[in-house]
Amino acid sequence: MRILLIGEYSGLHNSLKAGLLALGHDVLLVGTKDGFKSYPVDIDYTAKFMLSSLLKWPVKIIFKFTKINLIELEYYYRFKKILPRLSNYDVVQLINETSIKTRPDLEIKLLEKIKTQNKKMFLLSCGTDYTSVLFAHQKKFRYSILTPLHNDPNLKKHYQFILKYLKPNYKKLHDYIFKTVDGVMASDIDYHLPLQGNPKYLGLVPNPINLEKIQNRAVNIKDKIIIFHGINSMNYIKKGNRFFEEALVIIKEIYGDKIHVITAENLPYNSYIKAFENCHILLDQVYAYDQGYNALEAMAKGKVVFTGAEQEWLDYYHLTKDTIAINALPDVDYLVSKLKWLIDNPAELENISKNAHAFIEKAHNYTNIGNLYLKHWKSNT
Repeated sequence: MRILLIGEYSGLHNSLKAGLLALGHDVLLVGTKDGFKSYPVDIDYTAKFMLSSLLKWPVKIIFKFTKINLIELEYYYRFKKILPRLSNYDVVQLINETSIKTRPDLEIKLLEKIKTQNKKMFLLSCGTDYTSVLFAHQKKFRYSILTPLHNDPNLKKHYQFILKYLKPNYKKLHDYIFKTVDGVMASDIDYHLPLQGNPKYLGLVPNPINLEKIQNRAVNIKDKIIIFHGINSMNYIKKGNRFFEEALVIIKEIYGDKIHVITAENLPYNSYIKAFENCHILLDQVYAYDQGYNALEAMAKGKVVFTGAEQEWLDYYHLTKDTIAINALPDVDYLVSKLKWLIDNPAELENISKNAHAFIEKAHNYTNIGNLYLKHWKSNT
């Protein structure tokens, strides 16, 4: 089967591609490298000219006074140039509702062409989109990435990128995609819940993790307990990083040189993976019900991860016994208590480390997940 994957920003499509290749399929991944993360893609259509240092301020000034985003226009131009190469595929999958990253009306024009020159097109709900943002905006989650905004409306300027999905032009793009695609899948519980009941929804397909390239480094405490906190400054508020930072201040005061804390900010993907290589505990995010891609890769490496691990996730995977990840909450005292429990009980760290790796092997193996995608793509005729 010939498969075209459009878009990349977490590593998901790279791992899916590897799984599909291992299963004998022909796969092309086109996208941008997602800024500083620098993910590999087969065809890169990153906006280079408008993102150059020379034009940085003129682009910002033009947008401020005209609302014309020249970067989005360059994405459109560059993607349009590669369109002839993106034809005759059995399946096209979009990483999310704005997989090309251009203006909504132009995104529709490009997707119309993609649809006509290929057989099937599917959407992956992965990352913010109209459905998940509306669900969060209506407070249907107990907490979500919009919780900080709900608690403090003054944060609205920090949420412009997320709230834009509720605007009429993005709603129009959403409606077009859902009308056009052959089916929609969710990558985790945070996107699964908002899609339940939608006639185009085919179900949750877990994030694929390429275990062939990940070395399991099960926790083995010999000296200090190492805690890693990775920060993407663009997502600082919606990931709840401040709760981790405040908790770490307290933990440092209590344990002093018995622990070692590593904080890293805005690292490229490969550097990020290396930065947490030797840690025992990884602090990922608090406003989630399920694990994102970084958390899953850390769990595959045997790290004890503070991330989304809510009851809905436990129920979906029928997890009733072993602790696999620490459910992180936007509560400093709670985070401190969990960190203290782990630091005071190294045996628990070692057990959770083993459980985490075993869970990834069972539920997220990249070839197994590749087969799940193939099943959905083939059955939806």
